[in-house]
Amino acid sequence: MKRGRNKSALPRLSRDAEGLVSLAQGLANSGSLYEERFWDARLSAALDHVFEAGSDATLDAALDHLYTTLPGAYDVLIELAEAHADCVELDGHDVLLVAAPILAWSKYAIYSGPLKADAVQTLGAHLYGHIAAEAVRIALSPYLYSIDQLPRSLMATRNLALELARSALSESAARAPARMPETAPLLADTRYLLAAFVVPHGKALFRWQEQGNREQILERWRTQGLPNIQALLPGCVVDTLLPDGYHVACREADRAVRPYSLSAAFAFLTAALDLGSDQLRAVIAPFGKERAEEYRIAFTRRQSDEVVHGVVWPIYGREDGPEGEGPTDHIIDLLRAQGITDSLVLEQLFPLEFCDDCGAPLFADPQGELVHAELPDEAEPPTAHLH
Repeated sequence: MKRGRNKSALPRLSRDAEGLVSLAQGLANSGSLYEERFWDARLSAALDHVFEAGSDATLDAALDHLYTTLPGAYDVLIELAEAHADCVELDGHDVLLVAAPILAWSKYAIYSGPLKADAVQTLGAHLYGHIAAEAVRIALSPYLYSIDQLPRSLMATRNLALELARSALSESAARAPARMPETAPLLADTRYLLAAFVVPHGKALFRWQEQGNREQILERWRTQGLPNIQALLPGCVVDTLLPDGYHVACREADRAVRPYSLSAAFAFLTAALDLGSDQLRAVIAPFGKERAEEYRIAFTRRQSDEVVHGVVWPIYGREDGPEGEGPTDHIIDLLRAQGITDSLVLEQLFPLEFCDDCGAPLFADPQGELVHAELPDEAEPPTAHLH
C-alpha cells in the first residue's frame, strides 16, 4: 500500500536506526549474489531485533531518512521490513498474513465490520479448498476490513499475523478487532478478508506451489467463493482478486481499484443522469505538492462545466516514470473503452485541496477551477450493474 513519508526536517537517528540505514545502503549497492546475501542476512537480523523491541520509532526514523536521501536504499528497507511484518515464525511454523482483496461499488454504503460465524466458516472452507496448500492451518479474522481499518503500521501488521497464528495453532476462533475507525464513503472501494496461513517450517503455503497455476486458481476462487463474498456486501457489484501475502495483495488491490473506479463511475453516471457515454466529458488533472501524487478525474456533461462526479487515481511509488510522465494515456484509454471520447488533460499541478465541510477532494473543472463534485438535483441514482 501507499506509504507516505514525512519530508520535514529529519531528527537525529538513534544507533539502531543508523544501523538499519547503513545495512540498507550496503544491500542496495551490492554488486554480486554473495555480497547481497551478506547484507541481506545482517539487515534481516537487525529487523528481527527492531520488531522484537515492539516499537515502530526506529524503523520509521530510518525509512524517513532514506526516503529523502537514498531512494534505492529506502526501497530495499521497506521491502524487507514488509516481509518481516507479514512473514513470521512461531513454534516451528512459518506464518504468513494473507489478504483476500474484494473490489466493490454501490450507490449505497459498502459494508465493513464484523462477520457472522457461519460466514467465517464458509469463507474459511473456500480458502482451504481453493487457495491453501495441503499442510496449511488457517485462522480467518471475523471482520471485513476497509482500507481505513487495516493495520496502521508494520508492527501492528506483525502483531495481527501472530495473533491469528496462535488461533490457528490452538484451533480456536479468532477474535474480531474492537474500536475500528470509521470508513470513508466511496462509490467504489476495496474490502479485505485477512487470515493467517500456518505451516510447518519449509512447507508450501499456497495451492499453486503444489498444483495448477495462479490463473486457474483465481478462476476457481472467483467461481466458488464470489457468491459467498457477494452475500457479505448486499447492494454492491463485486469482484475479487487472488488472495496472497498481505502487502503484495494490498498493493495489487490499490492498483486494481483505480480502473475499477472509472468503470463504476461510468456505469453510475450514465444511469443516474440518463446519458449516453458520448454525452460525458472527463477532465484529468495532476494534484500534489512538488510533483503529482495523484490524478483526479472530474466528470461533466459534455456541454457543461459543472463537475457531477470525480474519481481519484493515486500514484504509488515511482510509477509515474523517471521523467515524471503520468498515467494520463492509460486513463484516456480506459475512458475510451467505456465510450467517453471527450477527455481534457490539464497540465498544471494543482494543490491537494479538500472540502472544508465534508473533507471530499476538490476536482478541477474545464476552466481549471477547483470545485466540489455535485450530482444535479434531478439525478436519480439507479441500481445498475457493472460488467
